[in-house]
Amino acid sequence: MEDAIDRGGGGPEAFRARVGTFLFLVVFLFSWITLSPFVDLSGAAVLVQSSRASSALNQLLSLGLFACMLGFGLLHPMRRIILQPRVLLSLIFAWLGFVSIILSAYPFQGIKGMVLAVISVVNASVFLLLPRCEKHFARLLGIGCLIVLSVAYYGILFKPSLSIHQASEALEQINAGLWRGHFRHKNEAAVAMVVMALFGLFVMNVWSRLAGIVIVCLAFVFLVNTGGKTSTAMLPAVLVVAWVFEKVRVLRVPIAIGGVALFNLFAIGSAVIRPLGDFVSDLGIDATFTNRADVWRLAFSAIAENPLVGYGMKGFWQTSQLVNGGGSVETWAVAAAHAHNSYLEVILMMGVPGLVLALAWLIALPLYHISRIDPENEHSHLTRLFIRIWLYVIFHACLESLFFEGANPLWFTFLIVIYGLFLQTSAALTPATEPKPQGIVAHA
Repeated sequence: MEDAIDRGGGGPEAFRARVGTFLFLVVFLFSWITLSPFVDLSGAAVLVQSSRASSALNQLLSLGLFACMLGFGLLHPMRRIILQPRVLLSLIFAWLGFVSIILSAYPFQGIKGMVLAVISVVNASVFLLLPRCEKHFARLLGIGCLIVLSVAYYGILFKPSLSIHQASEALEQINAGLWRGHFRHKNEAAVAMVVMALFGLFVMNVWSRLAGIVIVCLAFVFLVNTGGKTSTAMLPAVLVVAWVFEKVRVLRVPIAIGGVALFNLFAIGSAVIRPLGDFVSDLGIDATFTNRADVWRLAFSAIAENPLVGYGMKGFWQTSQLVNGGGSVETWAVAAAHAHNSYLEVILMMGVPGLVLALAWLIALPLYHISRIDPENEHSHLTRLFIRIWLYVIFHACLESLFFEGANPLWFTFLIVIYGLFLQTSAALTPATEPKPQGIVAHA
């Protein structure tokens, strides 16, 4: 079928393939590049929260792409996978809506955040229906990654003042000289380069060895120059952990659940439990985790006051109640933008019940899907890509907030991976030269 399409064949399948190709690249580039790359961080406007708001054009494009993705998905034979698992997602968003809209002191922000979160989930559930086969998926990923990397390096070469942190910036002058490319911050760039490198390894094995090697090399060089020590260390670490995860089935649950729990214990626990903090310091590890400890202590004190329902989406950090409440005398953390830990952030948003529901969706369910993948696909390059990114994100989430962040490209990629693992449980990967079966197949 792919050969017929490439020769310009007609028919509904060929038209759907062309539309899928176009939507794939537009959504991918919109997510990883956005409409406002190369932001000037030297102006005083970056200190104002409202200056970070999306432009009208950005919002219109987001809604337009959402409509296109939803339309494509509803017309696709596999439309039943959209917003799966529906019962669990209904419970999550019903609880989040109840907390964010009815109980939150800032319902408008909560409604806006929920809408973006739902749009991301819908788009992610359709995204893997856009490519027509695994090789096509790898080709589109390769092209998308090369474009993203080209934009990043274009900034370094031709717009250094807007793509390399400067001493004149309003915030964090300590980052001067570190690369950020078209991203807002060097940490965002570092995360992007880790994901690009993982994509590159997949592209190298499935579509083009040369293109994959170029992607991996460009991403790694950029990653090192961001100065992101955690991300740089996590790239080889996740490859090793994913290899063990794939080869030793009995360790899968301990790695995913036990590893995340242990990571959070050492990270957050060192901030609130003095003996544990001293122990971590004795190991030669920064017990503050780059000054995150103050933020975590503030988050814990807030959770203790409202553990059941939390504060709603966008209802705690950078609110007037927190910023102007006089807490800045005690700690700078009242000015933080988020909890720097996705699991803590979920509790702040929708309490402990919300965290349980989120963990069931984001960790337990993918583990279940992985256990159901047949032996033929269990060790495929596609499954390996999904597992690597899934493991990277659940551990990265211990140090950054990204869950339910509608505009976060890593969150969107994470959602795609979760749907990919679900598709792999019933997948018969479509070879590029054979027609697709009529049953459920993983198009990527």
